[in-house]
Amino acid sequence: MLFPVYWMVNASLQPAGSILDAPWFPFQPDLAGYRTAVADQGRNLVTSLVISAGSVVVCLLVATPAAYGLAQLKLPGGNLFLFGVLVTQMVPGIVVANALYSAYNDLGLLDSAVGLVLADATHGIPFSILIIRAFMEAIPVEITEAARIDGASRFRAFRSVVVPVAYNALITAGLFTFLFSWSDFLFALTLTTTDDLKPITLGIYQYLGVQTSQWPATMATAVLASVPAAVLLVAAQKYVAAGATGGAVK
Repeated sequence: MLFPVYWMVNASLQPAGSILDAPWFPFQPDLAGYRTAVADQGRNLVTSLVISAGSVVVCLLVATPAAYGLAQLKLPGGNLFLFGVLVTQMVPGIVVANALYSAYNDLGLLDSAVGLVLADATHGIPFSILIIRAFMEAIPVEITEAARIDGASRFRAFRSVVVPVAYNALITAGLFTFLFSWSDFLFALTLTTTDDLKPITLGIYQYLGVQTSQWPATMATAVLASVPAAVLLVAAQKYVAAGATGGAVK
């Protein structure tokens, strides 16, 4: 599993040429590939960061109150709504992308960061609702009832009591939403028609099409694209472990 990662890093440090002839270790590392990658793909990396961060914000703003309502308020039709959330996970991405293209064309959201943020958020919201709901179901109702007795409104109890307690679940949902958005290719390919807005996944795809002889630059771009996700996973590892299992045992 790790060998492709090793070969990606190794090839990114080789001089220009065929990676089939590259040695097993970069004895004379060449950073020319990284310079080319930063010059050609730096803007695309920033675009992906903005879109992924925006998707996380939209996803948590929608998924957190939805999960709270399903877990704590016992709203009428909650089970039916939860079933609908599960059904959305079964819809192929290409179906959603085609439907969004038609809607975005009418709304003028094609080739826009807002359009990609909303599209990527739809991928993370159902998953986030399930994760956060499982965690919030384990929160004792007495905590929110005590806040209500002290005079807090239901929204204040949710914001000041439930959300801080569910911190680990929110980080877990946000991290996976970021990864979904960061690695998205289908929405980026379908909902952008110009080069004005290009996430890094689409940048690598088009980069391969025109620069297949520059494998060090291509591999360097892949390495740079892997760094944000790797850093986030390492930094949030303990929160993800707690958030993913927080609702498993009551």
